[in-house]
Amino acid sequence: MNRRSLLAAPAALALATLPRGLAAQEKPTLAFVVNVSADFWTIARRGIEKANREHPDYNMEMIVPGQASAAEQRRIVDALLARKVAGIAISAINPGNSTDMLNRAAEQCVLFTTDSDAPKSNRVVYIGTDNVAAGREAGKQMMRALPNGGKAMLFVGTMDADNARERVQGIREALQGSKIEIVDIRTDESDIARAKRNVEDTLARYSDINLLTGLWAYNTPQIYQAVKAAGAESKVKIVGFDEDALTLRGIADGTILSTVVQQPYEFGYQSMVGMIKVLKGDRGFIPESKQIIIPTRIIDSSNVKEFQGHMRELLRGA
Repeated sequence: MNRRSLLAAPAALALATLPRGLAAQEKPTLAFVVNVSADFWTIARRGIEKANREHPDYNMEMIVPGQASAAEQRRIVDALLARKVAGIAISAINPGNSTDMLNRAAEQCVLFTTDSDAPKSNRVVYIGTDNVAAGREAGKQMMRALPNGGKAMLFVGTMDADNARERVQGIREALQGSKIEIVDIRTDESDIARAKRNVEDTLARYSDINLLTGLWAYNTPQIYQAVKAAGAESKVKIVGFDEDALTLRGIADGTILSTVVQQPYEFGYQSMVGMIKVLKGDRGFIPESKQIIIPTRIIDSSNVKEFQGHMRELLRGA
């Protein structure tokens, strides 16, 4: 499923085959609420589908917001609570301002966070990436791209999200003592057209920019396309996050140095299986930190072909 089909999908995408009204009466429902429409979440959907095959006595849904905003997520969560769902896993867009909403959900169902944590809320556990550590890995790749230093621009949806702030923190930690200067961080509020315009504006305004780094799944493909359109492949280095097909293509053709990939398949699978365990009274799998960290990988020219094959299998649902 590509980004276009995700955007065209209804807000609630049930994985069960029964009509929602009937299924909701017969089976508990577990919902996975994402932050933006992106192929990244298609991979998580495959993990959810695997969990649903293993636990057919549950309805499992992925819900993609029509608009990437905290207000839209709040509306979705309110609707889920009205349906009396048994569990919600959510990538909170603005966790700092969503604590009351998240706590209300935690009072009425099992609440997990994924991808972006909300540690001040009453969520049961976070399942996802250590984003500070992932940022450090991206910082190492940035130093690999510019061993003698230079000027870099970062691109992300919003700095309101914990995962964005933590990745930037990790990058800054890794770059300490280096000669790489972060000129600015450009945000796009999850507007893909704006994300590309941000890159185009950067290339036009900063003739001395050396490195562009995308922090969310859709940012690096927009960087790739804008750099290719400007004919700046030989001048500007690119480091990214996640495994969008265009990002992998850019690595394969030499335009992108590398990308830090997460494991969204595990986000989906482990969130669903974990919520079922909690519903059955088992919390023994939850560490004292209340964080289950899924490790990242670096994909570059040395392993991109193998990884592309792996991704094709996942996206086919194999």
